[in-house]
Amino acid sequence: GQGAYGTVFKGRNRQTRELVAIKQIVLSSEEELEQVKQEIVILQECAHPNVVRYRGTYKSLDSLWITMEYCSGGSVDAAFNATKRPLKENQISFILREVLRGLHYLHSQRKIHRDIKAGNVLIADDGAVRLADFGVSAQLLNTMSRRNTFVGTLYWMAPEAILEKEYDERADVWSLGITAIEMAELSPPHIDLHQGRAIFMIPKEPPPLLQERDQW
Repeated sequence: GQGAYGTVFKGRNRQTRELVAIKQIVLSSEEELEQVKQEIVILQECAHPNVVRYRGTYKSLDSLWITMEYCSGGSVDAAFNATKRPLKENQISFILREVLRGLHYLHSQRKIHRDIKAGNVLIADDGAVRLADFGVSAQLLNTMSRRNTFVGTLYWMAPEAILEKEYDERADVWSLGITAIEMAELSPPHIDLHQGRAIFMIPKEPPPLLQERDQW
């Protein structure tokens, strides 16, 4: 697979025979290395059934290899994109409950994810839901509990994050609401808008709702 920050391979631990996902990140700058270090620190510190499990990091030449638990079910958006059908309400509610458990854990650890979307929600072998891709996460320090940097994926981002105002873990809750709509309608609100217009419209308009509310 290909992500915003690198390529992901499927591998196997020769000693334990465990399947793992291996994220290869080609380092081109000191800034990139710092971003990757941040992701590793967050992964190392997380131990929760709804957060993808970290296995180790290796450096080779200009690449860093981050090994994580392999989730054979793939991402939630891959599932509904393959079938071209929205998820059912009981499936959506199950996924939302599990993601909320993962977020509750992260937020209690003073961390925010900052990129919640169906593409970053994975399904493990046993059907468990795991939060993944902490490439843009930030730790919420006690001395500075809010962030004001523009990161994430635009159509899922909270208005205060788009406007680069101070924001906290509630921005993740907004993004999860957008993800609920995404699972019900196959795409987030405003997806048809050019990004430049979406940046203007999302903070200006009321929070989006399901288009076909009567059927839910």
